[in-house]
Amino acid sequence: MQDAQAVAGLLDGAAEAMRSLPARHGSSVRLGRAGRIVLTGDMHDNPVHFEITRQLARLDESPDHHLVLHELIHGDRLVSGVDLSYRILCKAAALVLDHPGQVHVVLANHELAQAFRHPVTKGAGDNLELFDLGLDWAFGDDAAVVEEAIGRFVRALPLAVRCENGLMLSHSLPGPMDLPGFDLGVLDRALVDADYQLWKGAAWQMVWGRGWDRAVLTKLSQAWGVRTFVLGHAYVETGAEAQAADLLVLNSDHDAGRVVTVDLAEDCPDAFTMLSRCVPLSAYAGSGG
Repeated sequence: MQDAQAVAGLLDGAAEAMRSLPARHGSSVRLGRAGRIVLTGDMHDNPVHFEITRQLARLDESPDHHLVLHELIHGDRLVSGVDLSYRILCKAAALVLDHPGQVHVVLANHELAQAFRHPVTKGAGDNLELFDLGLDWAFGDDAAVVEEAIGRFVRALPLAVRCENGLMLSHSLPGPMDLPGFDLGVLDRALVDADYQLWKGAAWQMVWGRGWDRAVLTKLSQAWGVRTFVLGHAYVETGAEAQAADLLVLNSDHDAGRVVTVDLAEDCPDAFTMLSRCVPLSAYAGSGG
């Protein structure tokens, strides 16, 4: 992971695989009623939880086993004062290539911020600066080669995974103030530069929105045919919270982080049922999965 050309090739290969995926429709991935899917919350460069989640997904057992990942970078686990979370992007890219059509990395606000230079912090400092310092430390004069490849990788990320049974995972949803002007058709079309624009772009609103109220959930569920939304983007002390019957919020990065598995052949469970099925990742730490 310290050869700039190799890392760029890995990221570009994964970006092309995501764009050309047969299940890709516009800026979303659509899955049918076969197999199972493991859903995660924010990961924020937690390599232990990433590995546990990979094992729980059991990707080698069936091509109908799926894993959704998002918010991978910008953790608080610095190395010599720099952020080396580009490495978890590489791990995710490798999974995309090793398991075609099974691993789905969804756009989140920290990846968008890094690629488009939007200011963001998670408490450890200026995340863009710390990430840039990590690339400089790892790649020296070739840091720009990797930075540009990360940008291409981020541009290839879908906004959501939508399942025929009524389940949808995205990093966030537009907030109440965004909803009146939000492009409800964005999931069915390819993203363009304007979609990533700070505050105004549909992709920006989709990954940065907060305060999802009943009006937001009702309008989007009707427009997109969703029974239950699964999101990240909000800190949940217990790792999982059913905020409404149609809204489950997950965190997978901290000590109480959780994931949930859904059977795609069944009708989508409501958020309260899914909450009861959430798995604490700490239960597997040190156990080999």
